[in-house]
Amino acid sequence: MTRRLAQVAKKVGVSEATVSRVLNGKPGVSDSTRQAVLSALDVLGYERPTQLRGERARLVGLVLPELQNPIFPAFAEVIGGALAQLGLTPVLCTQTKGGVSEADYVDLLLQQQVSGVVFAGGLYAQADAPHDHYRELADRNIPVVLVNAAIEHLGFPCVSCDDAVAVEQAWRHLASLGHERIGLVLGPGDHMPSGRKLAAARALAPELPDEHVARAMFSLEGGQAAAARLLDRGVTGIICASDPLALGAVRAARRKGLSVPGDISVVGYDDSAFMNCTEPPLTTVRQPIEAMGRAAVELLNAQIGGGSVTPEELLFEPELVVRGSTAQAPRG
Repeated sequence: MTRRLAQVAKKVGVSEATVSRVLNGKPGVSDSTRQAVLSALDVLGYERPTQLRGERARLVGLVLPELQNPIFPAFAEVIGGALAQLGLTPVLCTQTKGGVSEADYVDLLLQQQVSGVVFAGGLYAQADAPHDHYRELADRNIPVVLVNAAIEHLGFPCVSCDDAVAVEQAWRHLASLGHERIGLVLGPGDHMPSGRKLAAARALAPELPDEHVARAMFSLEGGQAAAARLLDRGVTGIICASDPLALGAVRAARRKGLSVPGDISVVGYDDSAFMNCTEPPLTTVRQPIEAMGRAAVELLNAQIGGGSVTPEELLFEPELVVRGSTAQAPRG
């Protein structure tokens, strides 16, 4: 190994440390030097390391935060199918509480020489979460696409549903039904899509009081606890940042002896599976999962093929789906 480093370094006219960085896929080496080192390996008859043999494994990591919220299996189905059509094999990486972390999955995927990674609903959507593993992917020039949030400065392309339009649709719907005291159930304070939703609500209703905004973890139980606080403050309409949060809000209303939609109207977000089968069927804002998933795969495939993609966020238009959980505001 040491002899090989020395021979290649002499051939290229660089230090052994530089050769070592190239062989280990480390950043901090110019493209021209990297190519010169690889060419020297070939000329001297040494085999390139697996990860530098040109063609990466035809594997693509698909990293999801959970599978309990039906929106994530829906994204996995669309993205996985589109990858398979291109001859790429999706590797599903689902985080579990206290289990394998997102950073651990990234290490695992790098070891497998993946062609690229698609993240949906990951830590990149939380401003205060650790983002070092994303930086490592960028440093190694691994193709990456993010779904529903962007990371500043790394240049990853991003496919998102337009949070501002979603809130506008839901808010105007409730207002048209006579609701004046409208509340929001959003994700944690550093959750960027929730921040966008709140900004959109404040643009529509500058007088929106802080006590009409409740934060929750993304779960049915979180939605129930947050909505219960809003109900105590007298809201008659609740807009939620996910369908499970909305189902929690419906449960909170019932626990207080209130009817949905007679006393309280609830709007979800996603239009995930079975929301038309709930009681009452849930009014929600639908994400265009099919179009978003296919766009994410197209962006990833373009990068894998060596093409350049713009780092701007592609915003997709949501659609309000009116069902039985919203009605005229109660009088009095």
